[in-house]
Amino acid sequence: MTILRTIDPTVAVAPQISPDAMADLAAAGFTAIVNNRPDGEDMGQPSGAEIAAAAEAAGLTYTAIPVTHAGFSHPQIDAMAAVLAEAKGPVLAYCRSGTRSCNLWALAVVKGGMHPDTAMTKAAAAGYDLTGLRPLLDALSTPA
Repeated sequence: MTILRTIDPTVAVAPQISPDAMADLAAAGFTAIVNNRPDGEDMGQPSGAEIAAAAEAAGLTYTAIPVTHAGFSHPQIDAMAAVLAEAKGPVLAYCRSGTRSCNLWALAVVKGGMHPDTAMTKAAAAGYDLTGLRPLLDALSTPA
C-alpha cells in the first residue's frame, strides 16, 4: 500500500501511486485522486492516463493538475480548490514525494479562507514544512 500522509479528514497526500493501488484507495474511503505530476517526470512512472483509467475503474474521480519546476499558478490553485470543494469524500493528491501536493493543498485552502497558521500546522502534523511557502500563503490570505 502507498504511504499516505493525512493532512486532515478531507485530504491526504502521497508519493507516486500505482494503478493497482486504486481499489485499496477506494476501500480506504477516498473518492477523488489528484495527480500533481507531469507525465514523463521520471522514467518508469505510470502515465496520467493509466492512473485515470484505474481510478475510474475503482469508482474514483481523477483530476490532473500537474505542477512543474515553474511553480504554482492561480489556475492550479483554483483547480485544486474546486476538487476539494466538489469531492464526495476524502481526496488523495500525489506527486513524486507528496510535497507539491501538500503545497498546492495549502495554497488552495488559504486562498479559500483558511488561516496560514492553520494550514502550516496541519501540514507540519503530516510531516511537511511550509516555512518557505509562508510568503505565498500570506499573500493569498484574505484579511479577517
